[in-house]
Amino acid sequence: MKPTSLEALYAKFKPVAGETPPDMQRELGQFDVFSLGALRPGQSHRPPTPFNRQAFYKISLTHGRGRFELADQTLEVGPHTLFLATPRTAYRWESVGAAPTGYFCIFTDAFLLPTKGGTLVEALPIFQPGARPAVPLTEAEWTAVETIFQKMVQEMAADYAYKYDLLRTYLVELIHVAQKLQPPPVPALPPAASRVATQFTELLEQQFPLAGPAPHPRLRTAKDYADHLAVHIVHLNRVLKQATGHTTTTLISNRMAQEAKLLLKQPTRNVSEIADQLGFADVAHFCTFFKRHTGLTPGDFRR
Repeated sequence: MKPTSLEALYAKFKPVAGETPPDMQRELGQFDVFSLGALRPGQSHRPPTPFNRQAFYKISLTHGRGRFELADQTLEVGPHTLFLATPRTAYRWESVGAAPTGYFCIFTDAFLLPTKGGTLVEALPIFQPGARPAVPLTEAEWTAVETIFQKMVQEMAADYAYKYDLLRTYLVELIHVAQKLQPPPVPALPPAASRVATQFTELLEQQFPLAGPAPHPRLRTAKDYADHLAVHIVHLNRVLKQATGHTTTTLISNRMAQEAKLLLKQPTRNVSEIADQLGFADVAHFCTFFKRHTGLTPGDFRR
């Protein structure tokens, strides 16, 4: 799956600053702000956007009802929602009723590196697998988030010499507001166990590259992961069970099933190609695996 590029985004939406300010070229990374209503001529919120990933981080503030369709769930949202997508988040948006209004900003991880402490986006809890991507907002929360976006809009049009430093501050504030709206975290693991759990999650994601053609997942079993992490399989299971409530094998299978759903949503890929990409010996084994985890055959899932 080839992620939606920045060029494709700019072809559909016009930035609030009119076009990307030329001084952005001198900045590290990429950042911009858009109004959901600022579609370019010939573009529309309907039909639903294609199911895809994007080559950047995106935070959307939407007023209106609709649904975010992810690989393994559909989120009905409205009237006020904050939605956060990483380059690994494959989704499709469909409006229900009137076209949505609001704002969204896009950025790359490099844009935040100049902040004090060098904020690493991928390390923030809100952008980790398992975080809640769609956050419903009260009227007061909507107003608070909208104010941050309005400050971003105002600054994008300014000629202040340090405006991107200020925009980074607004972006970090927005991320922390979203983080505070997440469910309370589970009790922290001891540092060593937490490190193993994090390394496992990163290693699991590395088996599913963002853009194809993708090789077969190199690590397939709990023992494969334990060996790669240089820990005993019993220890790995205990750490992951404490951190997630699931065994290593369950987490691997769930992630494989999620990737299968994502690939099946691509109409250009046939079932045989998907089975091969995911490393199954044949289509029959893939179909058995998929039905065991979803209750549907691949064909039924596509329908």
